[in-house]
Amino acid sequence: MSAQGHTWSRQMKKEDEEEDPLDQLISRSGCAASHYAVQECMAQHQDWRQCQPQVQAFRDCMSEQQARRREELQRRKEQSSAHS
Repeated sequence: MSAQGHTWSRQMKKEDEEEDPLDQLISRSGCAASHYAVQECMAQHQDWRQCQPQVQAFRDCMSEQQARRREELQRRKEQSSAHS
């Protein structure tokens, strides 16, 4: 049985004109550069263990973005309850 590796480069199909929802989310997060760094590392090394610095940077970026989002939602909630 042969093991098939992952292909980490993004291939666009002609019928696939719309951007992937996950790619849209990552782009809006401001973490696209670190996400692409993970993808490039995986394409180069084919071993996620060799890409831990890139994975950690992406994880940190997404965590910071989620924290900012939670703070913004909390602020909006407090503003709306103050106006009620």
